[in-house]
Amino acid sequence: MALNALLIQSMLMIDTLLVAPLGEVSVAAMGIAATIVAASLGIETAICNGVQLIVGRAYGSRNKDNLVMAFWVGLFINVSASLLLFFMIIFFGSDLVAILTNDAELIKLVESYLDITKYIILITAYTQICISFYNGCGITKLPLMAYAIEIPANAILSYLLINGYGEFNGLGVVGAAWGSLAAIFLRTVFLYVIMKTDKNLDLTYPKERLFWTEIKPQLEEILPIAANFFVLFIGASVYQLLFAQLDLSSFVAITLIFPWFRIGTQFVAAWAHASAINISQAIGEKDTEHLKIFITACRQATIALTIVIALLFLILSQNILLIYPTIEPETQTALYIIAPIYIILPIFRGYNSVSANILRALGDSQRALIVNFVAQWMIALPLCALLILYFEVSVFWAFGMMLLEELLKIFHFSKYTKLNLERIKYSVVST
Repeated sequence: MALNALLIQSMLMIDTLLVAPLGEVSVAAMGIAATIVAASLGIETAICNGVQLIVGRAYGSRNKDNLVMAFWVGLFINVSASLLLFFMIIFFGSDLVAILTNDAELIKLVESYLDITKYIILITAYTQICISFYNGCGITKLPLMAYAIEIPANAILSYLLINGYGEFNGLGVVGAAWGSLAAIFLRTVFLYVIMKTDKNLDLTYPKERLFWTEIKPQLEEILPIAANFFVLFIGASVYQLLFAQLDLSSFVAITLIFPWFRIGTQFVAAWAHASAINISQAIGEKDTEHLKIFITACRQATIALTIVIALLFLILSQNILLIYPTIEPETQTALYIIAPIYIILPIFRGYNSVSANILRALGDSQRALIVNFVAQWMIALPLCALLILYFEVSVFWAFGMMLLEELLKIFHFSKYTKLNLERIKYSVVST
């Protein structure tokens, strides 16, 4: 799962590298369009994170009908969401692009890119459910194989379609969109064939189960997880907008460090999802005797992983000029100022990520949503806005609000995990 996450990040980097020689306008166009599509795909992924927990419980209980229902209901919900997002881009995409930029040439390029990549949203609605199904069953190598096929295909096809070959002159930035669409379609075909030819997998719909009555309980569990993603995604965007109000060198410093931060925390995020799946399977099996020990072990392993990441960020901070040798002295200073924060931030964020996923696996997705919303939207973001816009503080205090947010969450996640664990044990004993 961690390798899957890293492959997804590398796909975005490959597309950027391929488009970069076309000029700043093409890169900006791809960046704006990719942001819109990424937000849509993120909502699909959030839905699928909920689905894989439901699949995990069904798999743990060895209930074939529940497993099949989790797949089909999850597919229905995700396809419905993707259709809504697809039509929103069709009807409101141009207005959204116009808000993000007023450059006529850039708007034209973004719209031409979106005209193709919007179909990715529809295709991934199916593939993400397939991946969530296999993850929930503990079969994570097949999704990895799917990405291993998709990414080289994306790189080769995008390169040829962008730059051309022989008499074909290439399509420029639009070629990158076609390359991504074709590669994702290839991933879809691979997963469909695998599921269709798997003799141990029978997804025949159980006739005695009424489909429409199964949607509500699954939707009630999935919606808080999707809402949680939306809250954190928008919150991260607001942070970026606030940081943009700092002086240029400070904003550039934060922009340069963010990609490294995202890549560095991918493994912990995957560990969090894997932990949640294992807990869901244990609850499905009604094997909660050692759940507290397992959760404690998950958290201890998380702390160990995040300390390693923090040490890597420490090394990065000491060698930043080797990576960015041409940055201005003011930007170098800003990077050194925020270094203590981005070095220790993964430790607290990783712990909270695992704790939030544990809460979701224990069936309390709404509590995870409330903790994230209150810490980010009611405390950290307003305080960040006040410090930047009114007090005009330095980059250290502005960036430090992200650390404050994580510190605020720790106590509540620990408290509610303990309460839910007791509830689960009592429920199983009563049963």
